[in-house]
Amino acid sequence: MKTLELKELSRLYATQAAVDGVNLSLGAGESLAVIGHNGAGKTTLMKLILGLTRPSAGSIERWSYRSGSAQAQTCSESIGFLPESVAFPGTLTGRQMLRFYARLKRVNHRQCEELLDLVGLTDAAGNRISTYSKGMRQRLGLAQALLGSPDLLLLDEPTSGLDPFLRQHFYQIIGTRQAAGASVIISSHALTEIEARTDRIVIMKSGRLLEQGSLEHLRHKAALPVRILVRHKPGCGDSLLAHISREASVTARDEEQLELACAEEQKLNLLHQLTSQRDIVTDVVARPPPLDDLYAHFVNADGA
Repeated sequence: MKTLELKELSRLYATQAAVDGVNLSLGAGESLAVIGHNGAGKTTLMKLILGLTRPSAGSIERWSYRSGSAQAQTCSESIGFLPESVAFPGTLTGRQMLRFYARLKRVNHRQCEELLDLVGLTDAAGNRISTYSKGMRQRLGLAQALLGSPDLLLLDEPTSGLDPFLRQHFYQIIGTRQAAGASVIISSHALTEIEARTDRIVIMKSGRLLEQGSLEHLRHKAALPVRILVRHKPGCGDSLLAHISREASVTARDEEQLELACAEEQKLNLLHQLTSQRDIVTDVVARPPPLDDLYAHFVNADGA
């Protein structure tokens, strides 16, 4: 079942297209990362999905109901949203703020306490939000987004202000909700952080969708070289290079280390050659192209 489907979706401001002819679908329990530069259209896309902004052209279907219909309006209650900049009244306590949103969503107050505990704010729930750190406000925002166990979560730069431990905990929470059937859209600039945590990646530029697919699909299409880091005994670099394929290029080296680059189809053969030199080689690490490099490749190729 499709949770969301966008067809030729566009949003114009004067003559400028913030979102330009985007086609996209999202299935139940699927996670999608939307990446792009500032002004690429990521936040506008989320506002369109939320119904905060009306499309200039195209359509949005949520749970097979067309945007603007009575059924789609009801389905909007099944959406949780965490904005990039979380702003809550500082005079309210965390508990009061969450209970306010619970009333709006017609959710029992008992769930507020469960969510405060889930995001680690039980001890601070009675404190005014003005005393909260940025990370605490972000966690309160996540608790607000999770009210009512929504079927679709929209998360805009969700881990901003969180330390590494809390970021890991955040993705564990999202993973649990996804396993229960919730669909997730994450917009983030933290590419290394999200590359292994989403099913599909969408790359946007100037309102357009450049590429989409799994990380492996993007790697296959980009055909960027695989980097292989080789540690060897001191002074044995030249001897090692004499025993490996010339199809591999040296991108960096020092007295005890080589960095090689090769095409994906040459990787296994090169690894076999390297591991056969165990009297020289002490360690080998293969590094496929990271999402940062894939993003730069597709954006630059579009510019060319």
